[in-house]
Amino acid sequence: MGRNMCLVLVLVGFVVVSIMCCGVADAAVKPPLKWHYYKVTNTCDDAEEYVRHQVKVFWENDRSLTAKLLRLVYSDCFVTGCDASILLDEGENTEKKAPQNRGLGGFAAIDKIKSVLESRCPGVVSCADILHLATRDTVHLAGGPSYPVFTGRKDGMESNAASVDVPSPSVSLQQILQYFQSRGLNELDATTLLGAHTMGRAHCSYIVDRLYNYGGPGKPDPSMDATLLDTLRKACPPRKKGQPDPLVYLNPESGSSYNFTESYYRRILSHQAVLGIDQQLLYGDDTKQITEEFSAGFEDFRRSFAASMYKMGNFKVLTGNQGEIRRNCRYTNKGNPN
Repeated sequence: MGRNMCLVLVLVGFVVVSIMCCGVADAAVKPPLKWHYYKVTNTCDDAEEYVRHQVKVFWENDRSLTAKLLRLVYSDCFVTGCDASILLDEGENTEKKAPQNRGLGGFAAIDKIKSVLESRCPGVVSCADILHLATRDTVHLAGGPSYPVFTGRKDGMESNAASVDVPSPSVSLQQILQYFQSRGLNELDATTLLGAHTMGRAHCSYIVDRLYNYGGPGKPDPSMDATLLDTLRKACPPRKKGQPDPLVYLNPESGSSYNFTESYYRRILSHQAVLGIDQQLLYGDDTKQITEEFSAGFEDFRRSFAASMYKMGNFKVLTGNQGEIRRNCRYTNKGNPN
């Protein structure tokens, strides 16, 4: 694929550079947001600096914050849009309580950043913008790109677990690609954003079928590397109801260091992906070629990740008179107990 893929990635890189230097949005996306919105509007000039400082403090204490915030953004944007509804505690059936969102984290960091900004610029900076700025900054701290985040989002005022349709890690490649396409993201975006699995952990319950029940009782996924299978079976024994559900690293090469690298793609090529959906990238013509390209060089992956995160971050954003600026990210202003 070499030449065609390189051309795409060079163009992707050009778009990102254009956005960062000129403040001009990708013509294909045209988000109703602004570059440095709070500075341009003179509402909270140092908002992004405040976010960056607080993120660095949290990240230096817990490097897993990058993986946690990436998952929060994904879980938020891919449901009702990038409106921070995933942060709401208000109501009995919130999105964060949906079974598909079990194990979400990073909420304490967002709460702290919000409290700092409320003390300096009350009622100005949205939780949705905080989530995207903080995620961008943690990705950069972990070794990834500092991609452009346009701001000016408003926060959603509803959160409903019934709206959560995030696919499980065991769906087919075609299903996951269709899911991304329904959000305006193509195969390159899907293959790129799944690269966030280069760090983080998953519960054993998400992979037990690959280990013990793939095509028949006791049978593992034949595509899995034998050494990885043995390692994962030791970490994830057959589970009975009521027993603990251990966590395993999605990318043992990153492990507890939580480094953002292209090693995720090299592991797929070696049949060492932990999640089934990740390994399936090897079985689509385009996704395999993209995987090979990314595994060969971090720069291609870095540029594509920047562009895809930018695109995802503009999915169904609320602006203007839509939504509100929450004073507390866990509650709507009307439902805030304080």
